[in-house]
Amino acid sequence: MEYKEKKHLLIRYLSELTKDDVAIAFSGGVDSSLLLKICCNQAKQTGRKVYAITLHTMLHPATDLVIAKNVAKEAGALHLVLHVDELNEAGIRFNPVDRCYLCKKCLFQKLKEKAAEYEITHILEGTNGEDLNVYRPGIRAVQELGILSPLAKYGFTKEEVRQLAEEYHISVANRPSTPCMATRFPYGTELSYDRIKEVESGEEWLREKGFYNVRLRVHDKIARIEVDKESMEYLLSIKDEIIQELSRYGYDYITLDLMGFRSGSMDIHVK
Repeated sequence: MEYKEKKHLLIRYLSELTKDDVAIAFSGGVDSSLLLKICCNQAKQTGRKVYAITLHTMLHPATDLVIAKNVAKEAGALHLVLHVDELNEAGIRFNPVDRCYLCKKCLFQKLKEKAAEYEITHILEGTNGEDLNVYRPGIRAVQELGILSPLAKYGFTKEEVRQLAEEYHISVANRPSTPCMATRFPYGTELSYDRIKEVESGEEWLREKGFYNVRLRVHDKIARIEVDKESMEYLLSIKDEIIQELSRYGYDYITLDLMGFRSGSMDIHVK
């Protein structure tokens, strides 16, 4: 299906949904921001309400909530925030292989309960077409709970999502993905909010140094840094600064992954 056709079908579909009030699981990332913007535009014609519901957790960078609030305001949505403690509520403290499924099941169940308070039946989330081709066990939870995934429905790639977001002048159109911080640890590792906070701080420091895609993966006392391959030379040029900064967190070894940034690199042995 060509991009123009996908765009036409998506807008028509969201136009139908916004004949009623709708809720969007809203992270402030480009995928959910695109859905929110289009729904808000269509709701202006129907006079319905669009709720951006952010599930604020300790497993996502604190800056995500700030960005989500700003983008929801830009779109003209009603913004609701639900605070969730996944480690204690979703059964994922030891980072099981099905962590994403358990976590999404917990989060979206809470979102559904909140939406029900407002008598909302249409709940949307931002899975795109590319997400269906990689290990994303959380998608099963989304489907089981009847949450709608319009971008996946029409096969939007990440590049197409960003293209359409730019057409709508969405401020986070080129924002890099910020997945759950539990993805920085191997499966079977006991997670703690203190360790997660250390990784979050380390990654934020690296981003401030100018890296676009960056992950700080932690294997016990080993820190494995992933950046885009074209950024490796720059990273090595400031290696002394990086060593000094990351050594504060008690890592015995600070390494650069020569394979570069890979989304989902902790999943390579998952069948």
